[in-house]
Amino acid sequence: MSLFAQLLAQNDTTNTVTLVLAIILILVIGFILIIFFAYFRLWIQSVLTGANITIGNLLGMTFRKVNPKIIVQSKIMARQAGFSDDEFSTSELEGHLLAGGNVPLVVRALIAARKAKTIQLSYREATAIDLAGRNVLEAVQTSVYPKVIDCPAKDSGKKTLDAVAKDGIQLRVRARVTVRANLQQLIGGAEEETIIARVGEGIVSAIGSAENHASVLENPDTISKAVLAKRLDSQTAFEIVSIDIADIDVGQNVGARLQADQAEADTRVARAQAEGRRAMAVAMEQEMQAKVEECRATLVEAEAEVPKAMADSFRSSKLSISEYYRLRNIQADTKMRQTIASTGSSKSS
Repeated sequence: MSLFAQLLAQNDTTNTVTLVLAIILILVIGFILIIFFAYFRLWIQSVLTGANITIGNLLGMTFRKVNPKIIVQSKIMARQAGFSDDEFSTSELEGHLLAGGNVPLVVRALIAARKAKTIQLSYREATAIDLAGRNVLEAVQTSVYPKVIDCPAKDSGKKTLDAVAKDGIQLRVRARVTVRANLQQLIGGAEEETIIARVGEGIVSAIGSAENHASVLENPDTISKAVLAKRLDSQTAFEIVSIDIADIDVGQNVGARLQADQAEADTRVARAQAEGRRAMAVAMEQEMQAKVEECRATLVEAEAEVPKAMADSFRSSKLSISEYYRLRNIQADTKMRQTIASTGSSKSS
């Protein structure tokens, strides 16, 4: 009886183990089927196009938090365009995506560069341009098909560039700059704003160096030649193909206006100087009047001392009464003669 019980217990244990193993096997098979069906479409696409991406690679991408769909589609685009694993591998695509890059844009840029047959662009260069914040596809397209930049820019609020020739006539110019992307200078190179600023400076300098505005109107290409000779595209992300003068108009006569302003300023200076001299003359006149009054006061003071001196002379017998009256007669005679002389001069006038 005990043997039978042992057999039953052993049988129950075996059944339990078998049941657990069956459950584990079912879970594993279910997990495998879920993974297979989840990545089946991407894996089939990869196999049919020769992208060489296995289900294990797809599962690893999921664990590394990489979007498998982006990698598979990008690898398929590259394979269909003729790129091999030697040029860039799946792991390199994953690394660029993890670094924050735009993998499909980089692949399309590489395809466009290869189709153009005139651009040498490697995968490392394309990813570096993309991580630098540039649109690598737009750069390749601009390198193949040059773009036109308006100078001044349309969003700057100015319609023309204003410059003045040596004869004082203002010219208003609107230019168009045709540029091609320079992929070697795209990282660290200046952008369109620098090109616009340099071209504008060159145009203003070229017009300012002209002897007269008529020569510029007759040959506008002299401006383009002078600006192109300065190599304004150095250290920029673009190569200047051509500079075309789209429109040129005559503005104001700045030289005449400046001369008129200078003449008015000179007049104001002369008026100020004359006013200063008048003020000095008035001050001098007031000073002379003060001196005259001072001399008159001195004279009155001296005349006040005369009676005292005469009294002293009488007391000291230095002056007699007869001499005093003779002096008075002489003074009266002198005063009469002065009066007669002044009366005669007034009548003759």
